[in-house]
Amino acid sequence: MLWKLLMRSQPCRLCSFRKMPSTPKYRPLVACFTYTTDRLSSKENTRTVETLYKFSVDIRKIRRSKGWVLLEDETYVEEIVNILQELGADETAVASILERCPEAIVCSPTAVNTQRKLWQLVCKNEEELIKLIEQFPESFFTIKDQENQKLNVLFFQELGLKNVVISRLLTTASNTFHNPVEKNKQMIRILQESYLAVGGSEANMKVWLLKLLSQNPFILLNSPTAIKETLEFLQEQGFTDFEILQLLSKLKGFLFQLCPRGIQNSISFSKNAFKCTDHDLKELVLKCPALLYHSVPVLEERMQGLLKEGISIAQIKETPMVLELTPQIVQYRIRKLNSLGYRIKDGHLANLNGSKKEFEANFGKIQAKKARPLFNPVAPLNVEE
Repeated sequence: MLWKLLMRSQPCRLCSFRKMPSTPKYRPLVACFTYTTDRLSSKENTRTVETLYKFSVDIRKIRRSKGWVLLEDETYVEEIVNILQELGADETAVASILERCPEAIVCSPTAVNTQRKLWQLVCKNEEELIKLIEQFPESFFTIKDQENQKLNVLFFQELGLKNVVISRLLTTASNTFHNPVEKNKQMIRILQESYLAVGGSEANMKVWLLKLLSQNPFILLNSPTAIKETLEFLQEQGFTDFEILQLLSKLKGFLFQLCPRGIQNSISFSKNAFKCTDHDLKELVLKCPALLYHSVPVLEERMQGLLKEGISIAQIKETPMVLELTPQIVQYRIRKLNSLGYRIKDGHLANLNGSKKEFEANFGKIQAKKARPLFNPVAPLNVEE
């Protein structure tokens, strides 16, 4: 049975056995895997493997993840290592980078040096750069559209984004830099026009835009049509320009990643769950934009989680922001509050709500109040003589 499962889960690695001469029926599995590994090893570039060993790289990790790089005829192990060492990487860091991103050794040294100069545009020094490479080696060694990446970096700098934000975008949202710079410029114009169209001011627009890009750079991968459709749909639902502006301020670019159909489904679910009018629902959405951007299954799960804890629909309606919390966080917080004798189902949900920092601060206040001894200034003091 085990043999059948292994054959089913690894057809590529074990398919070679079909062409082998017949073997004993119960041939040990270890022998089969050794044969396959040896067969692959015999095709590996010996010079590449030996050079990697020289730099203390664990070849087994590379074979497990991206063994194809060891089969390449042309590799640049020493050149890539030299570049990393010039930036200040020690032996351990070099080995770690190559183990996690083996494809680095097939990158042209010239292209890697160009990438190095590109990333140095947003890094204060080489120490900061090598730290980024250690954390995000795949982002650094994904080398393509370098001229386009450079133009986008310069554009974001002109826009006013801080280098620390741009470096974060390079590592976590690199696709935005592979966009043609003209496309990114067009999206920025659409976002600015949309903000102004619903009553936003020129003075606040830059701050809003920079926060939007810092928190949600993937907005640039959207289409201008999708942004217009979302705004038009909200207006059709009766939201005023001022109310849409409020949502834009709270949700930043996340609002533009929603599709009209998804928003409609979430609105219908919330309206039915809270048994409220259109006007009341708008008020709830403005208090808790999560009612718009969470899908129906997520909202349903969170609502059910709160109800199981004895919290009523009326309490949720009074403090809808509690729907931002996952059921696991709700359970954890309720247990902590219960340990102090605070019964959340009998009171307001404000103490349950908020970020982790806000909750811990509120919990600390309740704990301090609970531990503080009551003092009656007119009670007689018992003084031992």
